[in-house]
Amino acid sequence: METTEKIVESYCRYVKGWFTIPNIKCSGQHEIDILAVDTTSKSSIKRYHIECGISISGAHSKLTGKEFSLEKLLDRVQQSPQRRTLGFYIERKFNLKEVLSKLGEYGFKNGNYTKIIVTWGWTEEAQKKAKQAHILLWDFREILKNIANSCQGKKTYYTDDTLRTIQLFQRSRKENKNDRKKVRSCIRKSETRCKTNS
Repeated sequence: METTEKIVESYCRYVKGWFTIPNIKCSGQHEIDILAVDTTSKSSIKRYHIECGISISGAHSKLTGKEFSLEKLLDRVQQSPQRRTLGFYIERKFNLKEVLSKLGEYGFKNGNYTKIIVTWGWTEEAQKKAKQAHILLWDFREILKNIANSCQGKKTYYTDDTLRTIQLFQRSRKENKNDRKKVRSCIRKSETRCKTNS
């Protein structure tokens, strides 16, 4: 499981309160990143098929609405931009017969679950096409912020390595910020003393 997938799973599990199943193997070397089930509503169970595609490469970080081509996906030079298209997710992650068959085994049938793509931003065209295809887009940066905010001020010991790392990072940022304020205050006081003594 990739680090970004672990972070998204932690978000779903600990922030959203959903049950999750990561890395579900399908036939033909295909895989479902995360299945999630939200049982918090008393009236119905909500199901989610979540695919993660995080790239921080400047040229290919955003999800695009450009046309997807299987031929271009097989070309090494054009593979990366093809993996950043909405069409790639629709054709290679959500609608493959191997994936749909495995989803059926878990009770995910057409119309009873929501598709989600987690990415590092997207173009307006991708957002428009995703809405038309009934696919939700989640920004990975917002997920990180939400996890950090949910950990803020809590002294809970998380056994989930990913969540624990983010919690410790958030805590260190807060303490470092307070330490920097103290240091600046001491420097100002020292400077003031020096000026009055000279």
